[in-house]
Amino acid sequence: MKRYLLLSIFLLTGIVASAQSTISGKVTDDKGKPVSGASVYLDNTLDGGSSDSAGNFKFTTTETGNQVLVATDVAHENAGMPVTINGDLTGLAVKMKSTSRNLDEVTITAGSFEASDKNKTVLQPLDIVTTAGAQADIVKAIQTLPGTQQQGTQTGLFVRGGDASEAAVVVDGMIAQNAFLSAAPGVAARSRFGAFQFKGIAFSSGGYSARYGQALSSVLELNSNDLADKSTVNLGVNMAGVYASGTKLFKNTSVDATAYYNNLTPFYGLAKTNVSFYDVPKGGGGSAKYTWKPNKNGIFKALVNYSQFTSGTEVPNPNDASNNLRFGLTNQNVYSSLSYKQTFKDKWNLFVAGSYSYNEDKINWNSHGIDTPINNNDNRAQFRAEVKNYTTTRLSILLGTEIQNYTYNSTYNNIYKRNFTETSIAAYAEADWSAIHWLAIKPGVRYEHSVLLNQDVVAPRLAMGIKAGLYGQFSVAGGMFYQNADPMYLLSGYKPQMQEATHYIANYQYMHRDRTLRIEGYYKSYSQLLYERIKAAYQPAQPYYDASQYRVLSPMITDVDNSGYGYAAGAELFWRDKKSIKNADYWISYSYIDTRRLYKNYLAEVQPDFIANHNLNIVAKYFIEKLQTQVNVTYSYATGRPYYNPANPTFLGDRTPDYNNLSVTVNYLRSIGKWFTVIYAGVDNITNAKNVFGYRYDASGNRYEMRPALYRSVFVGINFSLTAFDKDEL
Repeated sequence: MKRYLLLSIFLLTGIVASAQSTISGKVTDDKGKPVSGASVYLDNTLDGGSSDSAGNFKFTTTETGNQVLVATDVAHENAGMPVTINGDLTGLAVKMKSTSRNLDEVTITAGSFEASDKNKTVLQPLDIVTTAGAQADIVKAIQTLPGTQQQGTQTGLFVRGGDASEAAVVVDGMIAQNAFLSAAPGVAARSRFGAFQFKGIAFSSGGYSARYGQALSSVLELNSNDLADKSTVNLGVNMAGVYASGTKLFKNTSVDATAYYNNLTPFYGLAKTNVSFYDVPKGGGGSAKYTWKPNKNGIFKALVNYSQFTSGTEVPNPNDASNNLRFGLTNQNVYSSLSYKQTFKDKWNLFVAGSYSYNEDKINWNSHGIDTPINNNDNRAQFRAEVKNYTTTRLSILLGTEIQNYTYNSTYNNIYKRNFTETSIAAYAEADWSAIHWLAIKPGVRYEHSVLLNQDVVAPRLAMGIKAGLYGQFSVAGGMFYQNADPMYLLSGYKPQMQEATHYIANYQYMHRDRTLRIEGYYKSYSQLLYERIKAAYQPAQPYYDASQYRVLSPMITDVDNSGYGYAAGAELFWRDKKSIKNADYWISYSYIDTRRLYKNYLAEVQPDFIANHNLNIVAKYFIEKLQTQVNVTYSYATGRPYYNPANPTFLGDRTPDYNNLSVTVNYLRSIGKWFTVIYAGVDNITNAKNVFGYRYDASGNRYEMRPALYRSVFVGINFSLTAFDKDEL
């Protein structure tokens, strides 16, 4: 039934998911008794599952050819057997020898949520696209996990006190410079990625690996799908547009292609919008991917993606809220990447990747019929090389390097031009050492050099895990993290030193029989943050805070240095249960944060205006077999956040109302011959709660609300698969 649902939701997102083989069998001990709770997986892959109370296991994989099936359990020696995958494998018998050992090997979990890892599965691609209110957006679904903030008027991932610039999105080891769609000020945009493009999704809310840098708070790591094992064609139509996708499988290669066109006129036509569009968002694009598997331990991927969108939005005039400004936007984005991964004799692993991306935003501000054009474009070229040695079964060592070169250009009113180019060079080393089966240690260090800033930094990292009982463990993680200034400062000619954050994280996690409990606490200190100081000759009579992302910075008027600072401390809870109710799955996440900072043009050290102290998410999913229908519900709550009131002598001393959102989606599945059809409908914010994310004041002191584009939205669509499949697979 899970496979039935997987196929249905894959079609909902319009993304081609690789066909999978089902691997099933039974795990028994040396006396023939079933072994429950054993981890069963394909060696050197992310594919696996757990045995149930009868010892039975079942999971799906996109791997083919000769593989090794491995079984591990706390009370038995590891077992393995060779298998050849050319389709489904059933009736496999795995025998394990009993051992006196009563503790399984430990895995480090502090600060990290991973999907597809056999030991740390928390959310999978299917979970992401079936989360009500997420609209199949990876980042929206991640916002139901602890440590994140709900956003309705700002774009990006806000994690543990950090703003959107502090979270990096990585695709196949490459930084995604423009991970989100472009949008008008005050309109939140979704990410560019779909869940089923990826076999692995790892979200680190802090203390992340030495492989990555230039992110003070968080890394969202996405690893794309491998070789497909079936040719497919899919079509769909919904209130936002139409799409087509297909995969052609050859002997050891596959070619994927997608094309789509979106026009949000029907979507916005069903409800009154909080934002006035004089040109409703519309556009389209496509992608192509080539995958080659030269041998069973190597894989090559080549990807190119192109998109173009236009929109026209009326936004409040910051000087006179009774009048709107017109914000016209045309966006073009190109992303391409190449990667190759090879394992040699199960002892060495080589990974090489490169990418190039280009993004252009043509903006036109119109006030009282006068146009002010702005052209922003940027490009990034990257290269990464890594080698990993599996020295022993308990020790592996990773060495790597990366080079990034990126350029930003901005032209204002066809006259005023600004630009900068940065080259960043990094080298890193990291070890995974399981000294004994109940202890894991992961030390690392990263070196970075900035050519633009002429600065070198060294960032040590350390993580540890200690097993606590059969199904629980304690983990800690920490380290130093650096990041360049926001491009708006570098474009204005400033060259401040890198900003710094130090992370301290500790957690306890319990996982058993499809139930997960996770409790985590953290402390993060900020130093060397950017801080603006208006020069004495230009000081206003009264201190004034300008919240606009388009405010003008000039070295003639404002000095910028690294005297900013701050902290973030918090406690988080995550509980997930897929066992207690048949065909049901739910999770609860809660976060508390205490954070203050003095940075940018803040007038004092305060809680930032993008932070709510308390965040709660309840996600539930239930499949009704008789009706072939799944119902998904998400409830999100957050306390009010600070906003700037110029009449209040306490900077950011006022609070917005609390945030409430209840969302529901229903998916109806139907098979008509060899055609597979999914009809879906969803309502976001079903109670039509009037959520407000802040307030602004114009020059006359008139207040206006920062509201999402829609309070309540309705979305309906239908999808078709032209791929034949066996009814027994559902």
